[in-house]
Amino acid sequence: MQMAKPIVAVVGRPNVGKSTLFNKLVGKRISIVEDTPGVTRDRIYATCEWRSREFMLVDTGGIEPRSDDVILSQMRRQAQLAIEKADVIVLVTDLRTGVTATDADVAAMLQRSGKPIVLCVNKCDSVGEPPAEFYEFYNLGLGDPVAVSAAHGHGTGDLLDVVMDYLPEEGEEEYDEDTIRVAVIGKPNVGKSSLVNRVAGEERVIVSDVAGTTRDAIDTVVENEFGKFVFIDTAGIRRKSRVDEAIEKYSVLRAYMGVDRADVCVIMIDATVGFTDQDSKVAGYAHEQGKGCIIAVNKWDAVEKDGKTMEETRKKLAQDFSFMSYAPFLFISAKTGQRIDKLFELIRQVNAQNAMRISTGVLNDILAQATARVQPPSDKGKRLKIYYITQASTRPPTFVTFVNNAELFHFSYQRYLENQIREHFGLTGTPIRLVVRERGDK
Repeated sequence: MQMAKPIVAVVGRPNVGKSTLFNKLVGKRISIVEDTPGVTRDRIYATCEWRSREFMLVDTGGIEPRSDDVILSQMRRQAQLAIEKADVIVLVTDLRTGVTATDADVAAMLQRSGKPIVLCVNKCDSVGEPPAEFYEFYNLGLGDPVAVSAAHGHGTGDLLDVVMDYLPEEGEEEYDEDTIRVAVIGKPNVGKSSLVNRVAGEERVIVSDVAGTTRDAIDTVVENEFGKFVFIDTAGIRRKSRVDEAIEKYSVLRAYMGVDRADVCVIMIDATVGFTDQDSKVAGYAHEQGKGCIIAVNKWDAVEKDGKTMEETRKKLAQDFSFMSYAPFLFISAKTGQRIDKLFELIRQVNAQNAMRISTGVLNDILAQATARVQPPSDKGKRLKIYYITQASTRPPTFVTFVNNAELFHFSYQRYLENQIREHFGLTGTPIRLVVRERGDK
């Protein structure tokens, strides 16, 4: 069971190199995940690993509103988000411009928060002793600055070392082994809170119309005849006055954080609205993170229906969610409680499938049958040979195949094998990973 990962936020003026630094620190991690077709997302949020500890890195630059806002007020908003959510804040400054009034203002604001702050002076591109200008950054009162060149990668290790010193101690998982953690994700007003209220069986007063009220996530623990569950609240900020892009991105960020902690994600779609771009972002993230997924179509009671409506809606949504064709659909109403029992059964089932282990012997039997039925592809007289398959890990079920030549193992044949495995074991609601190794690779 993984804990919620600590959060490190990167704050700084435009053009000091926040995004370059972000990409450098996240580095190879981002390129591992092949981009799922139909899924786009701004990478303002990514996992970073250093000294065998993982944390989430948030690039607040991605949260800047696209208005003619003055730089200072933008920065204050970024800093505010960082102060609210992060365990450690990295303030990025630029050696070439020196300390600006904006830097000083934001440094003072961050300091008042009492959160640990690491001061990063970027664009120190020459190796060796830092230049005289470097020392004026001590005036910000944030302790020893760290000299970094994001473009060349110098100093990033030193920066991460300092960040690690401030990260909170690794805690224990807060729930028992047999508790299933469920993140309910979806756009604002799709009925996430109503669903959580319905399953908790009590009105938790959640919705408030005061401008700018945010509340911290409250986990809802539910025990019933289906088992023990924790519903992780991923609701974004409800702000009636003016929902700007920053808030939109922030609610997506909240959802990502919920997905990270969850075993199963319930992706809620409003039946009266249908599929939207934001749904594909968050669903795509859940898919990439290998979580068990269920697509719950809410407000089904509000849809005018004839005999064919459900089938037609299902077909349409299956196209929208073609990148996660394994995810089951359930038509529910949080308001009337329609099919909520079925939802619990499905959550249990999907969770079990996401954690399923299959013995190597059985896998290789399936492999033998599959390759006998459909011959592996060949190219210029060389044919793909798959020697062996074994399951490396669960959540999601991950299989390693050993082959003679990885290039011959085309995507379509991988998909065929995946389908054969699913045919035998079901594996409803969970992605499957296939790792291809050439014989001789370690």
